[in-house]
Amino acid sequence: MSRICELTGKGRQVGHNVSHANNKTKRTFLPNLQNVTLLSDALGRGVKLRVSTHGLRSVEHNGGLDNWLLKTSDDQLSTNARKVKKEVAKKLAEKAA
Repeated sequence: MSRICELTGKGRQVGHNVSHANNKTKRTFLPNLQNVTLLSDALGRGVKLRVSTHGLRSVEHNGGLDNWLLKTSDDQLSTNARKVKKEVAKKLAEKAA
């Protein structure tokens, strides 16, 4: 299981631990990933995703999972999130027609 947010694409970063003597050793900074079930209004069901806490705040700020998926480009999303986005767009197109 990769350590990448499925909605924002946020992944690990690399940096240094710096000692008092200014010795530098490599380390990684991991995103704060949470397994969550986000509710989709269009689909009427929950979707399980592995999302960073920053991504959760962004989803809430944009008014829910459906709005977030429709506004986000496909290259940022995981394959699972892309499938959900396609389902949401299809469902909303059916409602509009």
